[in-house]
Amino acid sequence: MSDYLSKLCTAFVGTEQLAAGSLIDVALAIKAAEGDRADASILVFDDATGSVVDLDLRGTTAEVVVRLSERGKRETAAARTQTASDTDAEPRGRGRPKLGVVAREVTLLPRHWEWLSAQPGGTSQVLRRLVDAARRSDGGQTQAKAAREAAYRFLNALAGDLPGFEDTIRSLFAGEDRDFADRMNAWPPDVRRHALKLATGSCPPRAPQEPDPTIR
Repeated sequence: MSDYLSKLCTAFVGTEQLAAGSLIDVALAIKAAEGDRADASILVFDDATGSVVDLDLRGTTAEVVVRLSERGKRETAAARTQTASDTDAEPRGRGRPKLGVVAREVTLLPRHWEWLSAQPGGTSQVLRRLVDAARRSDGGQTQAKAAREAAYRFLNALAGDLPGFEDTIRSLFAGEDRDFADRMNAWPPDVRRHALKLATGSCPPRAPQEPDPTIR
């Protein structure tokens, strides 16, 4: 199964969770519930980013599967083409293995280039070491920021009209986890539960995962 079809998503009917799992499973669950919720507004969210996923569920179940599978193939092919192009753009020495190296343009000031050129191992190796060191010293801040932004995207799409929304979002970005959770106590439980999962980064990017029963 392609990355596109296997990425984790969660579907909501209004403020009630309808389905969660891989994109293909969520799409089929929505299709199966179509008759009972013909007039309902259904939104599907990417668990990794909190963004709304646009799904074309017209036609029969078989047609939906074919359409999603074809899109998955296109996205996989495009990603492979981009990776191959980026990797080939960087010259390789004799016997150098392909380790997923991706070439990108880097813009630096003259003093930066001067410092890099004086370091042992070459510019690329120095930059990699600097990036790795920054990641180790980051203390999870980048991941925490991404999790808060994912929670915001989800809440902005689904909970903008709920009471105390603005104060809740302020608590989210201030890193006041307890206050953030407390301000959602009166909100629909499925919305609160999923927002907490996103905000704490407990929604993995790929492998399927059941909703966390410990979050209330």
